[in-house]
Amino acid sequence: MTDYSEQNTQQPYNRADEPPTTVRPVMQPDNPYASTRGSITSKQLPAFDEAIINKYNRSGPRYTSYPTALEFVPIPDSFENIGLETKILQNREARAPLSLYFHIPFCRHLCYYCACNKIITKKNSDSGDYLQYLIAEITHKRRLLSKPEGSDKPLVKQLHLGGGTPTFLRDEEMVQLWEFLQTQFEFLPEDEGDYSIEIDPRELSENTLKILRNLGFNRISLGVQDLDETVQIAVNRVHSAELIESVLTEARELGFRSINIDLIYGLPHQTPDTLDKTVNRIIEMSPDRLSVFNYAHLPERFKAQRQIKDEDLPSPAAKLTMLGSTVNTLTEAGYQYIGIDHFAKPDDELAIAQREGKLHRNFQGYTIMGDCDLLGFGVSSISQISNANTRYILQNDTDLQNYQAKIDMAKINPTVMPAVKYIKTSIKDRLREYVIMNLLCHDYLDFKDVNQKFGIDAITYFINEIQQLGAMQDDRLIDMDAAGIRVLPRGRLLGRNVAMVFDEYLEKKHQNHFSKVI
Repeated sequence: MTDYSEQNTQQPYNRADEPPTTVRPVMQPDNPYASTRGSITSKQLPAFDEAIINKYNRSGPRYTSYPTALEFVPIPDSFENIGLETKILQNREARAPLSLYFHIPFCRHLCYYCACNKIITKKNSDSGDYLQYLIAEITHKRRLLSKPEGSDKPLVKQLHLGGGTPTFLRDEEMVQLWEFLQTQFEFLPEDEGDYSIEIDPRELSENTLKILRNLGFNRISLGVQDLDETVQIAVNRVHSAELIESVLTEARELGFRSINIDLIYGLPHQTPDTLDKTVNRIIEMSPDRLSVFNYAHLPERFKAQRQIKDEDLPSPAAKLTMLGSTVNTLTEAGYQYIGIDHFAKPDDELAIAQREGKLHRNFQGYTIMGDCDLLGFGVSSISQISNANTRYILQNDTDLQNYQAKIDMAKINPTVMPAVKYIKTSIKDRLREYVIMNLLCHDYLDFKDVNQKFGIDAITYFINEIQQLGAMQDDRLIDMDAAGIRVLPRGRLLGRNVAMVFDEYLEKKHQNHFSKVI
């Protein structure tokens, strides 16, 4: 490791009298995060080393934001804070495009591995009632947004429906929501925008995919988890491989440009052999992206998981074997490891964005739309809004009845807004967010780039963190020099551990809220 001790006495800022700025970065042709890895090369394939993973495997956040959601504080119920969300929305940069997120909390079936607050119901009326609340919230927020120059509606580049099960909405309700949104926002053409939805393949009607495609959706994500029947029965999510394959076939015929499949390792009765069969069968189906999540068994926190017996779970050693085999199988099949459980074909937009140094990460996960403000709608939804040098992160109430009560009150009193928690980031937060996200998205931190964007000397400012990374350098997880920090193939699966070194909020009091990295 390079010795930086001589610089430790310098001031953190080169220009202490000039506050650093964090204006929206514009990618330059000499983008330091662009990769020379080509479509995919052995240099960037993650290297699986069981001993190293065991050494560094500890609980940590997934960094869909920084600070993370654990730093939310209640919006005080006082007069001066009544208009907090209103002011944030009114003062957002009108030129910044939007990414819209809609949370649909309903499911018809309880999956026992679930770690979310979902509402299990079969009542069709629930979706119609909820849709009216969504429309009311959209109307309420939309009136506060400034119009960009030259347009009468804010521009939307990305939209995502998550849950729960978004296809719990009936086909005609999906059409109603989409058509209403067209009256409120200006959408990029579907061949330029990113419009996605999570799908439970068991809940599709005969026409659902066709309707979604005709509306303009161009990307879908399917929760598969595992194809082994014994595992499926144990987690109460039973469906055939043939059903999954038929959905993928229809989606391709309809012209969806990207299809994602979710898998989970560490489920009850799962073995390295059974998971290998699932992964190979999924590779035959050839999805554009895969997400391979680690099952974290926390029955004391998540009621649904109490249906799973501890003795049915694979051992930690078996889970590591599953992970190693899955990583090797997917990369040998040509998938590019993006980071934090995600893989994509080399010609997928995520993989291309990573190679070009334009990949970003937010509450929707990895995204190519890093220039967007995120505007969330629905119970528990989260928004991320940038105003000048500050970013605000807002969350709606996580209780359905409380959320609906807020929307009902807003119809009478327009000063009432749905957000109940918020985070206001500081310049220091924005700096550390930039560091963490570049390490997680591009496996690299360029000191010169950080110096120019934030007006600091990065080596001096982060001297303590650099010293903490010494052990990882010795273990060849990373390489550091005067130019920056590179995550090596041996460290790619542990990228979160590298990022965690730069997290000022990561204290022992938070550890019980996170799952282990592996």
